[in-house]
Amino acid sequence: MSSAGLTPPEAARWAARAGLPLPDDRHCVVAATADHIHSVVGVLRELNFGDTPPAGAFRAEQEKHDAAV
Repeated sequence: MSSAGLTPPEAARWAARAGLPLPDDRHCVVAATADHIHSVVGVLRELNFGDTPPAGAFRAEQEKHDAAV
């Protein structure tokens, strides 16, 4: 996908390539949604999680207990 965004014809072509043909009236909506997802993922990639432990290290019951104390 270019920096200019996904065009409706490109969205239709990629969807068809994935085996998900789109009705003509959905091309613009799918392209806009893909552009939005792309921009959100771009922001997430820029976040610095340097000292954040992986999700597997999180224990919800421990956090709940600590908050109640």
